[in-house]
Formats: sequence, structure tokens, C-alpha cells
Amino acid sequence: MTEIFSKIALYFSFPFVWYALIVGVLIAFCSSLLGVTLVLKRFSFIGDGLSHVAFGAIAIASVLKLTNNMPLVLLITTLCAVLLLRTGRNVKIKGDAAVAMISVGALAVGYLLMNIFSTSGNLSGDVCSTLFGSTSIITLTQTDVWLCAVLSVVVTLVFIIFYNKIFAVTFDESFAQTTGTRANLYNLLIAVTIAVVIVLAMNLVGSLLISALVIFPALSAMRIFKSFKSVTICAAVFAVVCSLLGILISIIAGTPVGSTIVAVDIVAFLVFRAVGLLRERRS
Repeated sequence: MTEIFSKIALYFSFPFVWYALIVGVLIAFCSSLLGVTLVLKRFSFIGDGLSHVAFGAIAIASVLKLTNNMPLVLLITTLCAVLLLRTGRNVKIKGDAAVAMISVGALAVGYLLMNIFSTSGNLSGDVCSTLFGSTSIITLTQTDVWLCAVLSVVVTLVFIIFYNKIFAVTFDESFAQTTGTRANLYNLLIAVTIAVVIVLAMNLVGSLLISALVIFPALSAMRIFKSFKSVTICAAVFAVVCSLLGILISIIAGTPVGSTIVAVDIVAFLVFRAVGLLRERRS
């Protein structure tokens, strides 16, 4: 045990470990806030679809040899979030079909571009890193941390300021429209905000694992709490704690950060589910 604490203390003397902790907590917190709304609206896989779009955007940025791909990836992912929302309301293309179409298309085009125009000698490693997250936490820079912090504050403020509207749109969109709420506008706001969170999470967990950060905290909180506010608060705490534990375990065991965080989420979900079942039996 002493050896483990000594190892953790040694790693905490390096700035990149603090960068990973800060970014991990911020991303997990923002993902959990929006995750409750997406799960209740049965639109959980929008995160999965947009994460694949972000992968395709990264491939385009690599072809263009951009040193900073964040602006381009953010722009393309946000535009696809808007397109996904509009297409999902088309009577000929339902929401789930639109997500699948954009998701598969972006993933295929991205991988194709990386194969055709790749200048790297380790294409498989680059693709694996992008899909599942980097195997090392030293890839985060101080610029990444500041950008993540600013965008996380924006996402949190948007959620707090428009909390009542998001609540109304989440539970009864038709009723919200009849009362004068511009439901389409707030759905668009939710889609754009989740696009921002997904782009931020790419460096930490990769495109294929982002949906876990959105879904698991919300589903876990719903095993115990019933009100929207309680579920949201519990999901936020759940996400932050699991993110911290995942990063610490990855440091000690030398495992990939993203996969470790998701594994901790899965274990915690099973614990919450067990607690929920026990409460139901007692009642």
C-alpha cells in the first residue's frame, strides 16, 4: 500500500497528471448534465453518432495537415448536430435512422481518408488512439486544459440558465410548445452543446467511448432517484467520482485512461443497480 501511495505522489509531481485530472473531471461533469436529458428523450445515441462525426473531422484535419484541429472538428461536429436534428424530424428519415446514417458514414469516410492520405507510419496506432483514446495522458497540453475549462464553464452556464426550458422540453415537448416555449430552439441548443462536449472528450476517451460518459451516469442515478433535479445532481457526482477513480487507477496500473474510466462507470452502475433493487424489495 505504501508503494502505491508513493507512486501516486510521484506522478502528482508532474503537471500532465493534473492536466488529465482537471480535463477528466470537467468533461465527465458536462457529459453527465446533458446525459440525463438525452436519456430521457431517448436520444442517447446522438453522442455516439456525433463522436463518429468528430472522428471523420479529425481525419479531414490530418489530411489538411492542421497543427490545431480543434476549431475544424468543433465546427464540423456542431454543423452535423444541427443537421442530425433537422433530419431526425423528417418523416421519411426517422431520428434513429438519421443517427445511424451519419454515424456510419462519417466513420467510414474518416477511415478512408486516413488510409488514402496518411503520412504516418503507424496508421493502425493513430486510428486506435483516436477511437479509444490515447494510451498515455501526457498528450494533454496546458492549452487543452484552458480550452476545456472555458468551454465547460459555457456548457454549465447554458444548462443552468436554460434549466427550466430544458426540463420542459425533456419531459413534454408538445406541451412546452403549446405554452409558448420554442422547443425546436432548445433542442438545437442541446444538440450543439453535446457536440461541444464530445469534441472536448475526444482527447481523453476517444470517439467510441464518449457515449459511456453520457449514458452511464444518468442511468445509474435513475436506479436510485426519481426527480429530474436529484437525478442530475447524482449523475454529476457519479461522473466526477468515476472519472477521478478511473484516472488514478490508470496511473497505478498503466492502463488506457478512457477505457479505465468506462470500466469504473460499468462497475459503479452495477452497484447502483443493486442498491436500487434492494430499495424496491424493502419498499
